[in-house]
Amino acid sequence: MQMETMYESLGVRPDVFAFGEEVLEGLRERFDAIDRVAEYNQAKVVGAMQKNRVSAQCFAATTGYGYDDVGRDCLERVYADAFHAEAALVRPQITCGTHALTVALSANLLPGDELLSPVGRPYDTLEEVIGIRPSPCSLMEYGVTYRQVDLRPDGTFDYDGIRAAINERTKLVTIQRSKGYQTRPTFSVEQIGELIAFVKSVKPDLICMVDNCYGEFVETIEPSDVGADMTVGSLIKNPGGGLAPIGGYIVGAKKCVERCAYRLSAPGLGQEVGANLGVMPALYQGFFLAPTVVAGALKGAIFAANLYERLGYRVVPNGTEPRYDIIQAVELGSPEAMVAFCGGIQAAAPVDSYVRPEPSPMPGYDSNVIMAAGAFVQGSSIELSADGPLRPPYAVFFQGGLTWYHAKLGILMSLQKMVEAGIVAL
Repeated sequence: MQMETMYESLGVRPDVFAFGEEVLEGLRERFDAIDRVAEYNQAKVVGAMQKNRVSAQCFAATTGYGYDDVGRDCLERVYADAFHAEAALVRPQITCGTHALTVALSANLLPGDELLSPVGRPYDTLEEVIGIRPSPCSLMEYGVTYRQVDLRPDGTFDYDGIRAAINERTKLVTIQRSKGYQTRPTFSVEQIGELIAFVKSVKPDLICMVDNCYGEFVETIEPSDVGADMTVGSLIKNPGGGLAPIGGYIVGAKKCVERCAYRLSAPGLGQEVGANLGVMPALYQGFFLAPTVVAGALKGAIFAANLYERLGYRVVPNGTEPRYDIIQAVELGSPEAMVAFCGGIQAAAPVDSYVRPEPSPMPGYDSNVIMAAGAFVQGSSIELSADGPLRPPYAVFFQGGLTWYHAKLGILMSLQKMVEAGIVAL
């Protein structure tokens, strides 16, 4: 009763709380499995930090050029070892995941090269980077062409189509691990490894880049363990552990990462410059905490899937499928339901809980987007958040929660707002 009273004080009615508890009864075994993965990944991160002799000296701030930045250089070795890669570029100068992907693509594609996506259309913000939607400084503007092979209706790879699409100009294959604003399956690291092996059997010198956003530490292996030449992500998602205030990473083959460093700074300078501006403690500690934070977010995603599936909504993944990222898609069927759901997530936030999310235009998207996020770091999607474009099937994408308990509160509050709006009846 004490717990029920506490949730009621936050706005969750007893019947909503009770429904959530019923759903949770069947999830204990899955939660235990998530904790075992987190324990393994925690040991992996600690091992990388110990191997590279992380010390208090690594937390010192640098300014200006950032020459001989001990903490920056050590952090990149830690990332390389944790991801079992030859090299890493981990910088606060990388502003977001889209920026990290742009650096990786533009550094390793030259005029006349062709970029291939064997997993269908990429995430919305990459469309202008590539030039699918025209934009100044897009890859297409610089003479890089683009080709894609859509997934089969069941969400699997079209290997025949991929083989036919690879030609003498194909230079780089981009593989988006997570679903983005689609309701297709997210790919496991094993599936990604099979795809990489296939494309390299067709053309061995292809560069394979994996957009790893939302997938880090969900499994015990990463794309860099299965042949990815570059694995790319954002520090304000999984690997930042909720503490990183900004940044992105690229890990992989040394020759590819070196080119990325030249593109990020300048030819001839590469990784030698780039001051850390005092963010090193947050980047180190966030990476240390990331396996546990990701585990909490995964539990929230599974709870959301099972709760909304029981209410009759289509959820991707469904309530029993394996998880390969922290994102949970729920097809709500109407703009009104999306607004109610996101309103609940916002109401559960520790920051800006009093704000009402409203659909609005967003840079890089071709539809109005609704976003709910009361985060300590602006735009941090490892923190509790939900968003989605207002277009059929009106799916909302829920992710994050720095703790499992906060993720639970967010899901219950989303249901509460749906009940209050008359969309759901318990």
